[in-house]
Amino acid sequence: MKGKVNANAITKKISILVNDARQHIVKSINQTMAHSYFDIGKLIVEEEQNGSEKADYGKFLLIELSKNLIKEFGKGFSVTNLKQMRQFYLCYSESDRCEIGQTVSDLFKLSWSHYLVLMRIDDKLERKFYENESRELLVKIFPMWLH
Repeated sequence: MKGKVNANAITKKISILVNDARQHIVKSINQTMAHSYFDIGKLIVEEEQNGSEKADYGKFLLIELSKNLIKEFGKGFSVTNLKQMRQFYLCYSESDRCEIGQTVSDLFKLSWSHYLVLMRIDDKLERKFYENESRELLVKIFPMWLH
């Protein structure tokens, strides 16, 4: 009977470790996606700004990028998604978001899905408020989200 009790206690500890690891992986993937999409948006904006006849060039650029990226990586790079990545960069590249000593990569602590919703908020202060609220809620649900 003692062996079974010890096995149950160890199983519980292992379960906690595995669940913590899984949460860490999800957090890491979400943040990496947000950083990557920000950087993709930046590349698109920079290329569009150097292109001639911006409106036509931007539309053509997104269509061509979408075709090429879907061939290489599969779905996830539709014209709509690329527009969202561009918008993400435009929304979150503002210099007033960064505090002293903070880099852009320090800013993205939520998932891409969160940012898709937050980008719909035009008012910067309101968007920042809901971003902070989302972060706080995540920390309450998943305390390891802080690390």
